[in-house]
Amino acid sequence: MNLFYLLKPKAMVYFLTNKHTIRQGLEIMRAHGYTAIPVINENGEYIGTVSEGDFLWHLIRFSDRDLRSQEYYSIVDIVNEERNLPVKTNVSMDELLLRVMDQNFVPVIDDRNVFIGIITRRDIIKYFYQKEHNDLPDLNRN
Repeated sequence: MNLFYLLKPKAMVYFLTNKHTIRQGLEIMRAHGYTAIPVINENGEYIGTVSEGDFLWHLIRFSDRDLRSQEYYSIVDIVNEERNLPVKTNVSMDELLLRVMDQNFVPVIDDRNVFIGIITRRDIIKYFYQKEHNDLPDLNRN
């Protein structure tokens, strides 16, 4: 199966950039109900992922829960480069399945390491379910 059938392209995915502040990141995640979100740099390259826990630990570490004060901190201060490691477009479906056992989404990068989108846990589980039931793949159904 071609990974592009499962890909949610960058244009349809909310992400943060290394230019966002902690406050902006919190507001974006809250507005969209995410628990984790990809972070890219100014060249569009995937840097890592930030999660609710990263924000929480930052607030605890600095003991300052005033949201305005978080404008002085950058997302780069809390991004986790080890979480949600990206895959290239030639990844196997089995590898994707292994990845989503521990994370909600898998970031996808191209050959230039530019972030092109994500594949969600839901879509991968749906793919394997439909494969098992010989019902492949109308991934647009909910």
